[in-house]
Amino acid sequence: MKRTSNKKLIYTKVKSFLFLVLFALITPLLSYSQSDTKIKGKKVEIVHAGSLKFDKHLGNGAKRLIGDVQFKQENTLMFCDSAYFYENNSLDAFGHIHIKQNDSINMYGDLLSYDGNTKKAVISKNVIVDKGDMHLTTDILNYDMGTSVGYYTTPAKIVNKENVLTSDNGYYYAKNNDLNFKKNVVLTNPQFVINSDTMKYNTTSKITYFLGPTTIKSKENLIYCEDGWYDTKKDLSRFSKNSYILTKEQKMFGDSLYYNRKKGIGRAIKNVVVIDTAHKMDIKGDYAIHYEFTNVSVVTGNALLTQKYEKDTLYVHADTLKAIGKKDSLQKKEIKSEKQLTNNQQSATNNQSLFAYHKVKFFKKDLQGKCDSLYYNLSDSTMRLFGMPTLWSQENQLTADSIKLLIGSKSIKSMDLKGNSFIVSQEDSLRFNQIRGKTMQGYFKDNNLYLVHVEGNGQTIYYAKDKQKLKAVNRADCSDLNIYLKDNKINNIVFINKPDATLYPLKQIDVKELKLKDFSWRAKDRPLTMKDIFKW
Repeated sequence: MKRTSNKKLIYTKVKSFLFLVLFALITPLLSYSQSDTKIKGKKVEIVHAGSLKFDKHLGNGAKRLIGDVQFKQENTLMFCDSAYFYENNSLDAFGHIHIKQNDSINMYGDLLSYDGNTKKAVISKNVIVDKGDMHLTTDILNYDMGTSVGYYTTPAKIVNKENVLTSDNGYYYAKNNDLNFKKNVVLTNPQFVINSDTMKYNTTSKITYFLGPTTIKSKENLIYCEDGWYDTKKDLSRFSKNSYILTKEQKMFGDSLYYNRKKGIGRAIKNVVVIDTAHKMDIKGDYAIHYEFTNVSVVTGNALLTQKYEKDTLYVHADTLKAIGKKDSLQKKEIKSEKQLTNNQQSATNNQSLFAYHKVKFFKKDLQGKCDSLYYNLSDSTMRLFGMPTLWSQENQLTADSIKLLIGSKSIKSMDLKGNSFIVSQEDSLRFNQIRGKTMQGYFKDNNLYLVHVEGNGQTIYYAKDKQKLKAVNRADCSDLNIYLKDNKINNIVFINKPDATLYPLKQIDVKELKLKDFSWRAKDRPLTMKDIFKW
């Protein structure tokens, strides 16, 4: 009996011992498979693993999962070749990392460190993020599953349909499709390339925002700014802070620039400057618009043109300045009236030209002028004035219904006065030398008028001097005549057809008779300095 009792006791002890050993082996598996997989929400679940082992060397209750490993947390699935899973709800995964979130974002890599409590992941080596129309590659990506925010501090590349973007740093906000980039940012599009210091981009709206020095280069132009935005879908943009648009022949500055790439229209507002590098010409104003396809620029608001010559500078002011560049389809036509100047401006010339509208004044050291409208052909350096045009060359005032000037690189070459042509120079407060005719051709040498040819109804009044004192006045009528000047004063007159000339002593002629018909002295209108061209 006692021997039997002892056997039973030994058997019971062995059975208990084996049970404890078996319990010690099985309980972790049961608790792992039942407790961990049933708890949802913030708890990471194991969906599948080829094998599971405990690794006491790692501590933290580390479990090692090998072969086709799958985790799940709420709407996020994680796949890998192997992983360590810890009691604090975190894991380290290795090989063929794949994170799938909400069936909309897929992330890939070689290594993954994930905290299930904060839902923050660090994916490294051969990182790929695929979100439908957006594809990102980098070396290390930090991603918050809870907020769907990812960022990288290693060079990355993002491909979105026709756009390719690279940068050193970047943030990606998946919920609103915003991407922020910094350092060496380059956005490449088939139509343009953007280089920027800091840039924001929305993959849905396709709008890019620039913060910092930025250039946009295309076949048509180059744009620079330090602040602005660009709608890549609509090809609309706004640029500010030291912004400019550079084309083949022009450069446009402004406090704010607006550009429509599809229509080829650029606008500039405040402190506007349009530079024509080919002709050393600048146009300034408060507002400008440039039509790229027709190569036309319009500037208004304190508009000022500045053109540099070898030893002098021409300044032109008007209510509106319009510059037209070369255009092969335009037909060259002669501009004969102010009406044609306005109506035919697009077809007036196939060369570069300038139009100035209303209240035009210009200043050059050796030439000043005033008129209502002006046309300037930059290619052949011809200038036409309309609307009570007046020119001042040294001591001479020239007026006509219309005036045409040929301006060389160093000096004025010639001029044509048509309709009621008049040349006047002042002798004293009451007396004026005068030349009148239907048309006149004037010729210059070293910017000094030395010959005037008068055609049709020629009339002259000029004063004879003796030792700089006025002695007599010569009044002559002749159809055609040539007038030779010296030091900008009448030196000799050659009458061509049947002249009728009389020399009067000053005391024998009334001062009232010493002014030809339509005489007008416009000294008050003459700009004596560059600033005077803004006075009307």
